[in-house]
Amino acid sequence: MNCTDLEIDLESAEAQLAFGAHLAGVLKPPCLIFLAGELGTGKTTLTRGILGGLGYPGQVRSPTYTLIEPYELQGCELYHFDLYRLADPDELAELGVRDLLHDRAIWVVEWPERAAELLPNPDLRILISYRPPGRRLSISAGSAVGESICANLGSAINVSY
Repeated sequence: MNCTDLEIDLESAEAQLAFGAHLAGVLKPPCLIFLAGELGTGKTTLTRGILGGLGYPGQVRSPTYTLIEPYELQGCELYHFDLYRLADPDELAELGVRDLLHDRAIWVVEWPERAAELLPNPDLRILISYRPPGRRLSISAGSAVGESICANLGSAINVSY
């Protein structure tokens, strides 16, 4: 399945969580996911769903002020980035984030455009936009890993969440 212009409509925050959990079921590290969209479209909600699907039982905080929240999970480590308040892209280099991209890592990056050219190319890009009554996810693959994720999403494309 080609992931160009794949669009999924979700009717609620609960649907976004459910889709995130479904997406988690087809993720394999290492993987880099960019989440884009206006404020309030649910980038952190989708990340909560992914973490829940990977078996994380705790609270998921938005890393708006810390920039990065790490999660140690069975078989992988997920790093949730929120770059909205990033003052200078060089801050990421100073934090040594490239060391976090390893064989067991999944990165979920909100506001990736704020990091300029310092981030590697993503495996998957997800643009979240308002689509009453809920949200629309526009998904595109940026690598063979991303294409594999799309192919494994399978029935999620035609399922109502």
